[in-house]
Amino acid sequence: MKYTELIAKLENIKIDLDEDHILLITMNRPKALNALNSQTLDELQAITQMISEDNDVYGVVITGEGRGFVAGADIVQMKPYKSEAGRTYAGYAQDTFNKIEALEKPVIAAVNGYALGGGCELSLSCDIRIASEKAVFGQPEVTLGIMPCFGGTQRLARLIGPGLAKEMIYTGRQVRADEARMFGLVNQVVPAEELVDAAKEMMRNILRMSPVGIKYAKIAINRGADMDLRNGLELEKDLVGLCFATEDKEIGMAAFLEKAKPSFAR
Repeated sequence: MKYTELIAKLENIKIDLDEDHILLITMNRPKALNALNSQTLDELQAITQMISEDNDVYGVVITGEGRGFVAGADIVQMKPYKSEAGRTYAGYAQDTFNKIEALEKPVIAAVNGYALGGGCELSLSCDIRIASEKAVFGQPEVTLGIMPCFGGTQRLARLIGPGLAKEMIYTGRQVRADEARMFGLVNQVVPAEELVDAAKEMMRNILRMSPVGIKYAKIAINRGADMDLRNGLELEKDLVGLCFATEDKEIGMAAFLEKAKPSFAR
C-alpha cells in the first residue's frame, strides 16, 4: 500500500512525507499519552509495510503528539488478559517492533515526552534516539505485576548493558533525558521546540550518504548483535562484498579521488 492510499485509513497515527522524502510518523492518541492498543499496532504494521514497499520514502522519523511519545501499552485493554492472551499480545507487539528494526531504511525516534514501557521499547527498535529535554524513559512494568515484553528485556540490555537495564527494569524508575544520554540510551538531547527539526536534520545528513552502504551497515549491526565476533566479521565481509559490486561504490570512490562530494542515486 502506497503512502497516498494509507494516509486516509489511519486514526491513531499521522504520517507526513516531506520534500526530502522523510516520513514523519506521529503517534496520535494524546488523551491516552499515545498508549499502544491493538488498533495502533495494526496501523504501525501497515505503515511499516508501506515504508518497505514505497521507494519515495528514504528515511523515517517517529515522534508523539502532546506530552507523550508513547506512554506504554494500553492497560485498559490488557487488564482482562490471562496467560495466553497476554503472550499473544506481546508477540504481536514484538513482531511490529521487529519489522521497524528490520527496515532497510534509517529510522530515528524523536522522543518528545513520556517513553514508558512500550514507548521506550518502540524507541529501542529505532536506529537512533534524539530526545527533547522533556523526554522521560522507563520500563515500569514491574509496578503492574508483569515485565517488559515488547522487546525491552532484550534490546535495552544490548544497548546500555545488563547492569543498567536491570536497574531500570527492576526499579521501574523513570529516567530523564540527560541521564538517558549518559546511559547511552539517547544519542542527543535538544530543546523541545527543536526536536523534530533536529531529527530531520540528522536524517538529511544520513540521506546524503550511500543508501547501499547504510542498508548493509544496518543489516551487519543488527544481525551481528546476535552472533559471536567471528561470525559477525564473516557477515561484514559478505555484505561489503555486495557493496563493492554497486554503483554507489563507483560514485563514492570516484568522487573521493576527484576531491568532490558524492551524489548518490536513489
